[in-house]
Amino acid sequence: MSIFTTYLFTDLFALLATAAAIVYAYFKWSYQYWKRRNLNYLEPKIPFGNFPSPATSGLSSGESTMQMYNDAKARGWKYSGTYIMSTPTFMVLDLELLKRVMTKDFNHFVDRGIYTNEKDDPVGCHLFALGGSKWRNLRAKLSPTFTSGKMKMMFQTMADCGVILEKYIQQSVADKEVVNIKDILGRFSTDIIGSCAFGLDCNSFEEPNSPFRVYGKKVFRPTALDQINILISFSFPNLARILGIRIVKKDVSDFFIKVVEDTISYREKNNVSRNDFMQLLLEMKNKDGDVSGDGNTLTTLEIVAQSFVFFIAGFETSSTTMTFALFELARHPEIQDRVRKEICTVLAKHDNKITYDSANELVYMKQVIDETLRMYPPLPILTRRCVEDYKVPGEYFVVEKGTPIFIPVAGIHYDEDYYENPTKFDPDRFTPENKQSRHPYAHIPFGEGPRICIGERFGVLQTKIGLISILKDFKVSLNEKTRLPLKLDPESQVTAALGDIWLNIEKM
Repeated sequence: MSIFTTYLFTDLFALLATAAAIVYAYFKWSYQYWKRRNLNYLEPKIPFGNFPSPATSGLSSGESTMQMYNDAKARGWKYSGTYIMSTPTFMVLDLELLKRVMTKDFNHFVDRGIYTNEKDDPVGCHLFALGGSKWRNLRAKLSPTFTSGKMKMMFQTMADCGVILEKYIQQSVADKEVVNIKDILGRFSTDIIGSCAFGLDCNSFEEPNSPFRVYGKKVFRPTALDQINILISFSFPNLARILGIRIVKKDVSDFFIKVVEDTISYREKNNVSRNDFMQLLLEMKNKDGDVSGDGNTLTTLEIVAQSFVFFIAGFETSSTTMTFALFELARHPEIQDRVRKEICTVLAKHDNKITYDSANELVYMKQVIDETLRMYPPLPILTRRCVEDYKVPGEYFVVEKGTPIFIPVAGIHYDEDYYENPTKFDPDRFTPENKQSRHPYAHIPFGEGPRICIGERFGVLQTKIGLISILKDFKVSLNEKTRLPLKLDPESQVTAALGDIWLNIEKM
């Protein structure tokens, strides 16, 4: 080795050592934030803060959240300082304070604090992620598309997908097949969202690897690089924009842009109108004009972004909720029988047809869905960002502007103060009487306040149709291929089972 090479390696090592020392010093300084503010906090570790290493812990985000919540709750804290990587985050435990954050004092916490990059990632600038006036304007425009009247208008399209699901189940039973229920319900929800959001027949049962299925799955299976980008964008959003980091992958974005542009072009050229979400967005576009700028108009790219988030939210969360519901019903046949009896009783009053009204009469099924969402909330963590300094009521502490707010949904849903024996599946927790006796913010699978999930009604309706289509004529039980005890997927961005859930299905 030459002297020059030796010096080069020495300089490089010195440079790396200096950089590592600077990064270490930065983390140590950042981790003093809550101590400097004289607030109780959970002790963080470099580099993930209060979250364990995603590569080695084997825990899902929901399980990590429960650990943090339980740790702070055991110390008697109503709120706590935490860290996500190097970013100080304010975790809310007390439900009255949570009510203020999400509803009463909402103007202090308008934003979710989710990274957006309009220049490099316009499809990521959807209703769920936007903040401030852009969110307010868009929410006001989109709210009318999710009224009960609009849901009723789309219902037949959804019910038609239920018929296809039922036929597929019938064939599986005839062939004596063991069913991978998550895969089947993923196809069902893809068909519904494809029809209602884009007016397209995805034919997922005939084409299980259709582009919508492929790209839909890709969104929820981030690579190691994707996860690093997400962490960077959360902790250092300005740097992320300089680096051109995007949350929606380019190939996924390009696919949805082309689908929407082709759909718009076809409908406008051929004067085609359908009872779906896309039509409602098109009517807004044609009314307002396709002019970009201040966020007061609905542009083509805004239509793409809203259609995209509608698709990914409805596709994954509903199929996962149905899967977990059937998993629990397979383990509790007495509850399954009660659900089936209600279905048969209600449908008998509606000529044995699945209608909008009959679906809404399924009270006990709604309790089953609510209990499923308690035990398996699709988003185990919700976030807000403080947009102006906020003095905690009755306390001296002030949450500084810009501070991310951490809402530990999974921890709240398993808190024994609100739910006795929380690991037990018990739909009777959600009878009107029991709901009335419990704090309303103890169950927040869709969020609460002005930023509650806009598609809640649609998601519940879709879930009901799927469960009706399977349970009214079929009995489900766990197959031995299902691994027990059930484990949650540590790599999934939403609550999902690790491995597949296999069911035996019998004709009643």
